[in-house]
Amino acid sequence: MTALPHVIWLKAFESAARHSSFAAAAEELGLTPAAISQQIRHLETHLDARLFTRLPRGVVLTDIGLAYAQTIKKSFDDMALATNGLFGKNSRRVVRVRASISCAALVIAPRLDDFKARHPDILVRLTTSVWADRFDDDALDVDIRYGLGDWQEANITHLGHESAVPVCRPDYAATFGADLCVQALAGGKLVEIIGSETDWQKLSETHGLGLKPASPIVQVDSSMIALQTLSTGEGTAMVLESFAQQYLEQGLLVAPVPQRLAKRKSHFMVVNERAGQREEVSQFCGWLQSLYQSLLSDDDVDNGPD
Repeated sequence: MTALPHVIWLKAFESAARHSSFAAAAEELGLTPAAISQQIRHLETHLDARLFTRLPRGVVLTDIGLAYAQTIKKSFDDMALATNGLFGKNSRRVVRVRASISCAALVIAPRLDDFKARHPDILVRLTTSVWADRFDDDALDVDIRYGLGDWQEANITHLGHESAVPVCRPDYAATFGADLCVQALAGGKLVEIIGSETDWQKLSETHGLGLKPASPIVQVDSSMIALQTLSTGEGTAMVLESFAQQYLEQGLLVAPVPQRLAKRKSHFMVVNERAGQREEVSQFCGWLQSLYQSLLSDDDVDNGPD
C-alpha cells in the first residue's frame, strides 16, 4: 500500500487543479510558483504518476490527475465542514441521546421536528440500543431506559406509567364479526414480543377474564417489529400504547377491545452526571418530559411480576 502523501503536497495539488494554474495556486497559498511546482513534482514522484500536463501558458490535469483531484477536493471539503461544524463560531450545541430502537423510532423521532422548531441551535444525536442499563459510552448525555428505575445513576426521572393494549389490523378485527372480544383475540393469531410473553396471562388475571392465549404464530424482539408485522398481516399483539399511538391515529391498526394492562415497568430518563448542568441537555430533558406527559395517563400500576 502506498503511504499517504504529505498534506502540503496535496494542498498545493488541490489548489493548482482548481485554478488550472501554478501561479494562481501560489497566490492563494502565499507561496511562489516555483514552490508549488516543486511540491507537485514531489507528489507525482511519490505516486509515480503524471498529474498535470505542462503547457506554455498554464497547466491541465491528466486523466488520472482529474480523477485524483476530485477525490482530494472532496476530502478537503469534508474536513472543512467537520471543523466548522464542530468548532466554528456558529456550530450548534449537541445533545447525545440513546433509546431502545422502538422508543427512538416510535416515540422520539416522529416528534423531533417539534424540538428542532423550538431549539434550532441544538443538534440531537439519537442512537439506539437493544437493552441498556448503564452509560457504557461517556459521550452519551441522556439515556432513555425501560425498566423499574433501579439503576446506579443519581439523576433518574420517571417518565410516567404505561399500559399495554391488544392491537391488530381493522380487517383482522372484522373477521371475528359479532364474536369480537378479548377472549377471541387471545385465542386467535398472536404476535409475541420477546420479554412480554406473560402479558396476556397478566391481562387475564387483572380483569378476571379467564383467557386461554393461543401459541404465538411469530415472536419478535421489539415492539417496532411487532407493529410492522401486524400492519402488513394478520394477528394481535400486546403493545405499549405510547408505541402504538401513531399506528392507531393513522388507522393502520385498531385497539378493538377496552381492556388495558397497566405495566409495572416504564420508561425513565437517565442523565449522565457530567452533562446535567449543560443548558441544551436541560432543554431536551424538559421537552422529553412534556412529550411523555402528553402521551401517558397515570393509570394504576400492575405490581405483579413483569
